[in-house]
Amino acid sequence: MILRAILPISRHVASSISLSSYSLPYHPTSSSSILLFHCSIRKPLPIRQYTSSADTKIEEIQELYFTARDEFEIASEETTKKTVYAADDRAAAQEEFLKLKVAYKEAVEGPEEEVGKEIQRRIGQRVRELERGMEALEEEAKED
Repeated sequence: MILRAILPISRHVASSISLSSYSLPYHPTSSSSILLFHCSIRKPLPIRQYTSSADTKIEEIQELYFTARDEFEIASEETTKKTVYAADDRAAAQEEFLKLKVAYKEAVEGPEEEVGKEIQRRIGQRVRELERGMEALEEEAKED
């Protein structure tokens, strides 16, 4: 009989530990049988190497994305209100967006094809949406 140990540690470690219980034969002088536990630790399944590399790059790109999105929202609000700061805010948003776009393009077109695909799958849509928003913001500014 194999029992899974429920330990207050990470799921990864807990899933790799199993306990086997063995009952000793009944002995007339003991009031109950004694259980012995055998602990075996299995090696965790190998994780693809590109995942950690992709995660690191995605975190970097997400930081750039959040900054660019914040600048875009400020620029959009200022452009809608037609304030004196609108042009400077649009320039700041464009600058942050270009940083994001360069980092994204380098990551997707990098030497590790699997990493590029993973990055494109996980954050590509957000980058494209922000790009369309930036284009719409520039069109709105030209109309005024």
